[in-house]
Amino acid sequence: MKRNENDRQSIEDIKITKSYYPGKSPQKDAWLTTFYIENHLDYYAYPYDVASPEQIRFMVYTEEDERYYPCSDRMFEAIMSREQSAFLQKKYNEVLQKILNLLDRLIEEKEEKSYLEYLIRIKHKHETKDEIMIPSRIEKRLMRIFLNRTQIEDPCMSEKNLRNLRVRNALNSDAFNKAINYLDGSDLDKSHKTLAQIRKVVECLELKRLFSLSVESSLWESDAAKNYTQDDYIRLFHKPITGNGIKPLLNFLGIEDKHKSFGNAQTKKILWLANEAGEIMVDLAIIKFLTKLGHKIIIVFKEGPLFTKIAFYDAQEDETLSKELEGALLATEKNLSKNKLLKTLRGDNDIIVIPDGTREKLNLLLTSTTFARIFKEVDGVISRGKDQKQRFFDTHFQFTQDIFNISKAGEGSVSISYKPKHPSVLKFSHKDLEKKAKVIINQMHEAKKKGMTVIFYSGIIASIPGKIQMAKKIMSVFIEYLKKQLDMTFIINPSEYFEPGMDADDLMYMWEIVQTSGLIDIWRFQSYDDIVKAFQIMNNKVPPEWVGKDATFSTGCTKEMKVALEVLEKHPEMQIIGPSKEKFMRRNEYGIGMMHDKRLAEIVQP
Repeated sequence: MKRNENDRQSIEDIKITKSYYPGKSPQKDAWLTTFYIENHLDYYAYPYDVASPEQIRFMVYTEEDERYYPCSDRMFEAIMSREQSAFLQKKYNEVLQKILNLLDRLIEEKEEKSYLEYLIRIKHKHETKDEIMIPSRIEKRLMRIFLNRTQIEDPCMSEKNLRNLRVRNALNSDAFNKAINYLDGSDLDKSHKTLAQIRKVVECLELKRLFSLSVESSLWESDAAKNYTQDDYIRLFHKPITGNGIKPLLNFLGIEDKHKSFGNAQTKKILWLANEAGEIMVDLAIIKFLTKLGHKIIIVFKEGPLFTKIAFYDAQEDETLSKELEGALLATEKNLSKNKLLKTLRGDNDIIVIPDGTREKLNLLLTSTTFARIFKEVDGVISRGKDQKQRFFDTHFQFTQDIFNISKAGEGSVSISYKPKHPSVLKFSHKDLEKKAKVIINQMHEAKKKGMTVIFYSGIIASIPGKIQMAKKIMSVFIEYLKKQLDMTFIINPSEYFEPGMDADDLMYMWEIVQTSGLIDIWRFQSYDDIVKAFQIMNNKVPPEWVGKDATFSTGCTKEMKVALEVLEKHPEMQIIGPSKEKFMRRNEYGIGMMHDKRLAEIVQP
């Protein structure tokens, strides 16, 4: 059906490209918001399912007012063009065929199959008629219909189990073990004169061989490997490895190749985004090799079934996979706090397995809080396969970590891609935060030596969204007033220690180290009288948003009161001044990366 000229003009008025930023056109903003709402990816419409902008910034470096979308730039612009797209229709049809193939393979009863096919086709037609849906979102909805109607827990479970078993048998075969340990004269040269040099070359050689196998789908999609000889594996090891990520990845891993030393031997915390069943068994061979070099690997599986993608419960239910993961820590907590996360990462487990919180190929808008926090804390991310590569590399967005991808390229070669983190990313490691805490603790020690009373002042910093600067000014003005009134006191003003790039996770981690040092004599929590006094000193009336406020309104102060009470048990001589502890009940938890209670963001949402 042809569009008339008025329709075309209307389309041009709201056509959106990847470079569009909200706030320039009400029409375009509305269409952009519709895109997020229809795909169930709008935080303000679905605050308990979709990551907040703050959580996304743990993973994606977004410019001010920029909105992240979980698809390639080509996909986004095809949807936002509001014109019929052959590219989109092709992707939509691929999704439909995948679901219909499941029906043909698993449903035998004729009438049930016919009913489900009609149902799937009707839903597919409804979801795709406006071409506003991301294909992966349609795939998830159609898969959910299939699972709910058939009550099949995982339609690809048997196939996944078989894939993993095939690869395990291949990797345990004599032919493979002879091939992986084979060394000929061309692998070394006269420049390698010491055992240390030879060891580095062998490490690099073994890793590259495993990379070559990681894209060899014949290992898991058929029984061909049963007949593979040593020569067959050696032939597979000689696959070309291409892409801009070869040297950066070897450097990142501290590996030295035959011709060049990359020299970065520091051990890393690596987020490994697993992909397909079968493939995961080769991944685990690589991962175990990396742990021997001292690296710690956090493996990410899907939350639930998605065709032959590896899911978290496969690690428990699939005998082959679970045996390979013996000794690994399986962490199920979806909202792991920063403190608990760091304790986990510092633990004895070299391999940690988590679900990502989604049933999609890769959708950072729907990943769990635990996933986002780990993404922020690791040293780099290794993704697997073309689907993940599209989401990381076929987009203009840059991320808060270096991203690598290992996938199959043309003619069966291995492609290793590299996307460096955004150069403006500021990251405070736990060691950085511990150093900052130690500096403050040393200042407290010095004050105590001089006979001074140490006072820690807890107050509102960011619990009133958009009023951070005023909150810091109120706190500083009042603390200066206290210093003039009180002799021989060392008062800690938390607002003086905030640095750009710090979020609530960072600050709470740093302050808890200081607060549990046992050096605080008086812990003062901000009262409403303190706030009134600060405005009086500034010769201003109390603005309406500050009327009646005190430390009990602050999420951070609520957490700090819990810490204060724990410290009081160990140090009963410490005094707590301010609102009674019973009033610290209204604030539950930060939204990840936020400095205020998540519910407050919902109240003041645009």
